Amino acid sequence: MAEALRKTAPAETPLYREAPNNIEAEQALLGAILVNNDAYYRVSDFLKPGHFYEPLHRKIFEVAGELIRMGKMANPVTIKTFLPADGKVGDLTVPHYLARIAAEAVTVINAADYGRAIYDLATRRALITVGEDMVNIAYDAPVDMAPREQIEDAERRLFELAETGRYDGGFESFGDAVRTAIDMAAAAYQRDGHLSGVATGLRDLDNRMGGLQASDLIIIAGRPGMGKTSLATNIAFNIAESYVPAQQADGSFKAANGGVIGFFSLEMSAEQLATRIISEQAEVPSSKIRRGDLTEADFEKLVACTQTLQKIPLYIDQTGGISIAQLAARARRLKRQRGLDVIVIDYIQLMQGSSAKASQNRVQEITEITTGLKALAKELGVPIIALSQLSRQVESRDDKRPQLSDLRESGSIEQDADVVIFVYREEYYLKNKEPKFGTEEYVKWENEMNEARGKAEVIIAKQRHGPTGTVSLAFHGEFTRFSDLAEEHHLPERFE
Repeated sequence: MAEALRKTAPAETPLYREAPNNIEAEQALLGAILVNNDAYYRVSDFLKPGHFYEPLHRKIFEVAGELIRMGKMANPVTIKTFLPADGKVGDLTVPHYLARIAAEAVTVINAADYGRAIYDLATRRALITVGEDMVNIAYDAPVDMAPREQIEDAERRLFELAETGRYDGGFESFGDAVRTAIDMAAAAYQRDGHLSGVATGLRDLDNRMGGLQASDLIIIAGRPGMGKTSLATNIAFNIAESYVPAQQADGSFKAANGGVIGFFSLEMSAEQLATRIISEQAEVPSSKIRRGDLTEADFEKLVACTQTLQKIPLYIDQTGGISIAQLAARARRLKRQRGLDVIVIDYIQLMQGSSAKASQNRVQEITEITTGLKALAKELGVPIIALSQLSRQVESRDDKRPQLSDLRESGSIEQDADVVIFVYREEYYLKNKEPKFGTEEYVKWENEMNEARGKAEVIIAKQRHGPTGTVSLAFHGEFTRFSDLAEEHHLPERFE
């Protein structure tokens, strides 16, 4: 029999190939849902109406889902009023077709398997679409799309497909957006600290910002010596240390707490960054670590700290002068392979734009970089913390607290950022103004110095989703570490 089939089989593959689909699996799943609505919840986490190949099946799944979510019964009788009455499926009317698939339904136990088969076939169809587009564009060789751009576009589309199961750059219904917003609020309500975003580990900053929000571009800016890298590394360590993964319905992992960090260190090498983080956490000055000037107690602290650090999901890329396109490609790869919840970039002014035109004008180049970072934050659905230098005009003012206008190439940074944070330490400036010992000015300076010592201001100058204002933090200079200031009611009792 098999021999006969081989002899009659055509030598050439037929020209027409139907897109991968399994109508029987779709009918079996819909039948199971119509007989027992619990089957819907076994697949609703990963299966969407768009994954069905047959348009009528999409409509049936969509209507059934809406009824079930509203707490109503979804069966052939309740659903048929929402479907075209005059529609035909072969010789059957739509109501008869609904009755047929319900009558031939399999048990609810198999629902998840059928759902997974439908999902996989939809992913294959989306892959075919991406592949066809790649081939057609490569053959056409459009003037305005260089091969490198086509690679980046294909990589972006494949990444979206890997993340969501289908490439869909179109509209989303407002109902879906509302459900996502409510889910986010519910998750924040249940989470420790009631934060909707990723907790930074700094109490007062989290209270003001609600954590780091997904798809936000957060700029941390300051003059050299203010501690912006220290603040970024502190936040990165706190998030990575508190990482707790939770398995999703589709088998992937998502952060239940904390997160995986991708740290792009354009200024410092990975070893220098690691030394800083060890110094911050072990409370051993980094100058001592570099010189090897360590006591036995210091060394024990370092060993204990290193054991903790080796387990945390903090990944460092130390490429200097990285372009926005390279950074996006590497971030996508990290998210695909290890997961990714927060990106940190130290710092924007050391990045390069992609286009030749942008490199002729620094302001245009920074505009391209900040626009690209904001787009990447939305694409990956993660907060991006990007550090930025401030212009020297701060130094010429009496009050050296930064303002939005002090941002270098400020227009685009200020415009694209969702949050702009300035780091300011009065102590840094006072230290350089020490008057002669014994004078009145010295007494006044000493009082000011005592007041400012060990304190830093984190000024939230812009926040799209919340209030602006200043958060006071403690700063330990020798360990370059920020921490929460003690609350008034936690301080020891004072007597005047």
